[in-house]
Amino acid sequence: MSALITGILPVFMMIALGYGLRKSGFLPDEAWRPIERLSINIFYPGFLIPAIWNADISGGGAGAAGAGVVSVVLIVATVALLAKPLMTLDGPAFTSVFQGVIRWNGFVFLPVIQSVYGADGLALAAVVLAAMIPVTNLMSVVVMMRWGGDQSRMSVRTLIEANLANPILVACLIGLGLNFANVPRLTGLSDALALLGGAALPLGLIVAGAGLSFAEVARRRVTIGAVSFVKLIITPFAMWGLCRLYGGDEMAQGVALLCGAAPGAAASYILARQMGGDAPLMAGIVAMTTVGSAVVIPVLLALFHLT
Repeated sequence: MSALITGILPVFMMIALGYGLRKSGFLPDEAWRPIERLSINIFYPGFLIPAIWNADISGGGAGAAGAGVVSVVLIVATVALLAKPLMTLDGPAFTSVFQGVIRWNGFVFLPVIQSVYGADGLALAAVVLAAMIPVTNLMSVVVMMRWGGDQSRMSVRTLIEANLANPILVACLIGLGLNFANVPRLTGLSDALALLGGAALPLGLIVAGAGLSFAEVARRRVTIGAVSFVKLIITPFAMWGLCRLYGGDEMAQGVALLCGAAPGAAASYILARQMGGDAPLMAGIVAMTTVGSAVVIPVLLALFHLT
């Protein structure tokens, strides 16, 4: 078990490196946005497409993990919407709370899975990612259109464009299409994607760290603390439980558990900024859940004896 915990330590060291590089001014602030775009638009699709393309999605493990994760996302989203009248938050702040409890950072989740389960777990996790991303993106954009500050962008066309403009979602759909069509591995193309994918995880972690902002954590600690509790405590156990209920094997249960313990998605901040959400609150949620996941994930590894 200590070897597993030691294995995930580099993941959070890369996040810390990104945060340190940003704070130190090693790179100018304006340099990080192009690096982020390169990572999200090029390197991460280069990893996701072949991972989903070559994954065994016919097995019960992938289906149970995907169903468990998506079921919990839908349940949590429904509870958040029903609880909105009880929250003393304005519309934009609610959108950040909503995104905070249902979206998670694949940049952190996938390297942790790789450390714990290796290539087989990584392929299964990529399938879970493909199942979850369309659901979380669709719901987040709908909520942003309803309660975000930029109501002028409320339209079905905006909803469709916002989802199709997501390169991670498009990569998942391409990978699934190639998988369902049983397209064989293509020499040259597959090798090129493998080279891109090799850079995706470490660069993604550095970018995730560089994007952390703790400015709002102390000022809005109650709201951020509540979101973090749901995201890092309730969600992991719920995803594990439903995956087990659906018949998932030990690896599938572990992937579902660690999926729930992943921090909030940095892309949530970008969406909040673009569609009139509460971007500072969103940044605080992402930062707090990232730090919290560094504590929660090793505890879960020890508690569930994941191997």
